[in-house]
Amino acid sequence: MTIDTPRATATIEEVAAAAGVSRSTVSRVVNGSTAVSPAALTAVQRAIAELNYVPNRAARSLASRATMAIALVVPEDTTRFFGDPFFAAVVSGINARLSRSDYVLNLIIASDDPRDKTTAYVQSGAVDGAIVVSHHTSDTFIDRIATSVPVVYGGRPSRARENDYYVDVDNTAGAYLATKYLIDKGFRRIAHVSGPVSMPAGIDRLAGFHAALSDAGMVPVAVEDGNFTADGGSAAMARILQSGASFDALFVGSDLMARGALAVLGRAGIRVPEDVAIIGFDDSPVATAVQPNLTTVRQPSHQQGQQMAEVLLTLLAGGAPEHVTVLDTELVVRDSA
Repeated sequence: MTIDTPRATATIEEVAAAAGVSRSTVSRVVNGSTAVSPAALTAVQRAIAELNYVPNRAARSLASRATMAIALVVPEDTTRFFGDPFFAAVVSGINARLSRSDYVLNLIIASDDPRDKTTAYVQSGAVDGAIVVSHHTSDTFIDRIATSVPVVYGGRPSRARENDYYVDVDNTAGAYLATKYLIDKGFRRIAHVSGPVSMPAGIDRLAGFHAALSDAGMVPVAVEDGNFTADGGSAAMARILQSGASFDALFVGSDLMARGALAVLGRAGIRVPEDVAIIGFDDSPVATAVQPNLTTVRQPSHQQGQQMAEVLLTLLAGGAPEHVTVLDTELVVRDSA
């Protein structure tokens, strides 16, 4: 009787030889890199299937001292993170890209870092790099993280430095587009519920709003900070009404804040769009969950997440990605304006 000896696990070198490519090309294919020709990609995939090659993550980690883990750092509280559809879209995009690599994602939600727990974790070598989203000017612990591992920011950093890497959306242009749309529709008394000025997105959307009004020779009727939350939008809308400001249109810096504003207007007997036109920002699921459906600025949050992951993976592979990527926004017209 003969006993079949199990075949030894195929190595990356054997896959490279079978495919007729270099070892580094196989590595790029395994990690989901797009920097591979179609012919090489097909050859490597065929060799992997024929040899039943399984990437040995543990062995590669030991050899390279890499953890094959990436931290997603969100300087917000859990209520904000789980309540805002923006984060779901961004995380989905990041995960979609990482799923084609050998990296895993570690989520860290930290509204602040009083005992340097997040900083210590990253500096301990537990992750190879970090993606940071929704950062504020007060989040100084992010600066310490950035000195330890490669970091890619979602949005322009509050304290941008020459060598930072970030993927942003054109918040200024999106806000300008929304405000100009209202102006072109004949509205002349336009108010704004803004995001916090501690965040670059809030600053840029406010700047775009002001620029569109200025170009039309107009000034805002009222501006109130809604903190990018539904409750904040409600409170900001209430303050505008209490001020006695007369407005016929409202640009709101996020769909969540717009949902809060709509509720306050409804309770006050103010009809949308008959009495006041409203435009939001995000084009999140909230935009079609409210009545009337929101006219809003679409930002490509899923694409932003994918691109952040792509930039970080390129850095970790020794590549040289663009330092700054800015994605376009577009206006989606529905019933509210």
